[in-house]
Amino acid sequence: MDFAYPYAALGTVLVILVYIWTGMMVTRARKVHGVIHPDTAGAPAFNRIWRAHMNTLEALPQFLPAMWLFALVISDCWAGLLALLWAVGRVLYVRGYAVEAGKRSFGFGVSLLATAVGLFGAAGVIVAQLLS
Repeated sequence: MDFAYPYAALGTVLVILVYIWTGMMVTRARKVHGVIHPDTAGAPAFNRIWRAHMNTLEALPQFLPAMWLFALVISDCWAGLLALLWAVGRVLYVRGYAVEAGKRSFGFGVSLLATAVGLFGAAGVIVAQLLS
């Protein structure tokens, strides 16, 4: 079965898998640091992993619509690449944050760049079409 946006769809799968991975990181951190459900605070190392997981959840509703708008109005293939860039950025973000809060910045910037390109790229095309 053919469909119009296979790269954006695959990118969505990748983004969701990254989020699942962050949840697995929290589960592992709970065991290592003795943080029992439903507690969401513990040792600083646990708190950083928990925050990285929650920050990723907070970033999803910003990135996914931007990526899909980009796929619809610009390019499915490039939207898929934006998803890959976002996923790599989030992995770097989580791994850096797990070590030290100051080490999250590069990954944050990479994933923010993917979101901004998706959002402003799509918005630019939409506005240009409306003005023409």
